[in-house]
Formats: sequence, C-alpha cells, structure tokens
Amino acid sequence: MAEATPLYDSYSRAPLRFERGEGVWLIAENGERYLDFAAGVAVNSLGHSHPHLVETLKAQAEKLWHTSNLYEAPGQERLASRLVANTFADKVFFTNSGAEAIECAIKTARRYHFHKGHPEKFHIITFDGAFHGRTTATIAAGGNEKYIEGFGPKAPGFDKVPFGDLDAVKAAITEATAGILIEPVQGEGGVRPVDPEFLRALRTICDDHGLLLLLDEVQSGVGRTGRLFAHEWAGITPDIMGIAKGIGGGFPFGACLATEEAASGMVAGTHGSTYGGNPLAMAVGNAVLDVVLGDGFLEHVNDMSLVFRQGLESLKDRYPDEIVEVRGQGLLLGIKAKRPVADLIKAVRAEHMLGVGAGDNVMRLVPPLTVTADEIREGLARIERALDHLKAAA
Repeated sequence: MAEATPLYDSYSRAPLRFERGEGVWLIAENGERYLDFAAGVAVNSLGHSHPHLVETLKAQAEKLWHTSNLYEAPGQERLASRLVANTFADKVFFTNSGAEAIECAIKTARRYHFHKGHPEKFHIITFDGAFHGRTTATIAAGGNEKYIEGFGPKAPGFDKVPFGDLDAVKAAITEATAGILIEPVQGEGGVRPVDPEFLRALRTICDDHGLLLLLDEVQSGVGRTGRLFAHEWAGITPDIMGIAKGIGGGFPFGACLATEEAASGMVAGTHGSTYGGNPLAMAVGNAVLDVVLGDGFLEHVNDMSLVFRQGLESLKDRYPDEIVEVRGQGLLLGIKAKRPVADLIKAVRAEHMLGVGAGDNVMRLVPPLTVTADEIREGLARIERALDHLKAAA
C-alpha cells in the first residue's frame, strides 16, 4: 500500500525528487542528472537558475514583495508598457496563472458586449481538444468531459465545435455569440498547430460578425514557436489574449492583453486580483523580456527548432513501428506514439530525460528556449535509446 500523504491525491506523480536545476538539467536528491525537455510543462522558458532571473528576483526580494493593487505599481507599468510596445495590445491585466488569464479574457469579451448594450452576447465558440485551465469556467471552455465530471453543472456560454472546421464555426454563430477562443497551437490537446489560413479566416469571421477573437497563448507564447507569439506566423492580431507560463520563467504569473476597444467595458470594480502583478512577479517578467527580446534570441529558437525537428523526423523514419507523427512548431514539439504514450515517456525517463504527456497519445517535448544544438542532439540520442529498448521489449 502506498504511504499516506497529506497532499490531495489529484496528481499521479513520477517517483522523482529534484533539488536543483542548471540550464536544461535537473538534479535529483540522489545526484542523478536529468535532461529536462518538459521544462515544468513549457514554463521554464530560460531554463533552471538563469543568472539574470536569479539576480533580479534576489534584488527585488530584498526590497518589496507585495502591496496589492490598492496602490500604483511601477513594475506593472513597465512590464505592461513593454508588452504593449511589442504586441497588438493597448491594455494589460496581470494575473497569477494561465487559467486566470483566460478567465479575464472571457470576462473581458463578455463585458465588452454588455458595455455596448448587448448583455445577451456572452457565448464563446471553442474547439475540440482545447485546454484553457482548471477553473469552472475554463474547464467548460475546454469541454473535456474528464475535467468537467463531478463538478456540478457545466458553466454556460461555451459552444464547442470540431477542430479546424470552419463551416462548424459559422454554423455555431448566433445572436448570443460574443467571440471565438482558440489556441494557435493546442498543447494539452496533442501539440496540434492551427493552420494559419484557419486563423486568418477566424479573424475575418470575427470582423464580419462583430465578434471578438480571443487567443490562448499560455503555452505557445513568449518565444516558444520562434516568434514572440504564435499568432504572428499567421499575420493576424487578436482582440484579447491570455498568456502565462514562459513569461514568468518559473515564477507563477500570467496576463490578459487586449485592445483599447475590447477592454472598454473593464472599468473600475469590474475585475481584480489581490496577488496579481505583485512586485516579485513583475521583476521576473521584466527580466524574462530582457532576454527574450534581446538580439538574436528568437533566431536561436528557430535555429534550434530546425535541428530538433529534423532529428525527430529522422527518428520517425527509422522507427516507423514506434512513431506515427512528429508535430508542433518551434520548440513546442510532440511525438505521436503507436504504443501507449505513457510507455514512451517512461522509457525516455529511464534514459534520464523528461518529456510530458499530451492528448491524442502524444509526448510533448518543450525544452527551455535557451537549449543548445549539442543538448538537442543529446536529447535525440536518449530518445533513440528509449525507442531501441521499447522495440527490443516488444
């Protein structure tokens, strides 16, 4: 019988205990080193113990941790100004997580129509395979029954359609529709990129019907696909966007970005957060942008993506009985396995390398964006050894 734990039993954890990290490496309590291509589920965008992030956090911790949003926040002003300067947005609201960022995006869209005199417009069109968080609203937006079951009635106002089906999107639009919510690359849903033409078509539909386009870039944003945000590859801009994960580099916070028009209903008192945008988070967020917006950083991500993608495609060609498909964009990549993906993840972990599961029997590979070509080649070698063991055991 498993030893009793004071923790909720809501996680199925691997039997590993890490005590420190260095770049793309995690070091366990027993001293064993693991190549971390899970990166805290695409969170550790600059790897572990990045010197600039560490020094920034230490310096801020010695000055001020928290004041709430009852007072002006210079760190928020600076980070928001930088996000606005480098994106479509005019306004930013800081949150504690990706789920809260998407909650804010949903509320912003609904409040926009209310503010314009159309309170009936509160429905959001979403897509099969989507994952938008674990709150009662965001699990309803995602529509995955395994996340909804047992938590009471599903929150109303979300109309799910098949992934990539433009006709279904058009058919779902009613007088109650407020907007469309989509991830440019589905992470949890199986590392499925949205066709750029589809994103462009959604932008046109929203413009034609007076709807708001909401993007969930919690996982695909902050350089993960080789652009600052993944929607840039399609040449479109959203009205509202939720971000998190990589923007904190491991420190928990997120943000909701919006145009001036889309955020026009979010007046004083309509939304709030006690912790959101506290000085520690803002210091780290600004430090992350220092690096990600630096000369050559995104070019490095694209170069490393090419090395990694070519290596994975080579493995697919050489192990056709193990790999169905290589998916993804930038350094958000996935292997769709023929056998249960849990077996592949376990075999890779036995080679002291970490990946993370996703829907559609996919193993996500999301290394820190600072990963080098040599580290990618080391990762490919470990995946190959794992595939050899699986093949031999079959």
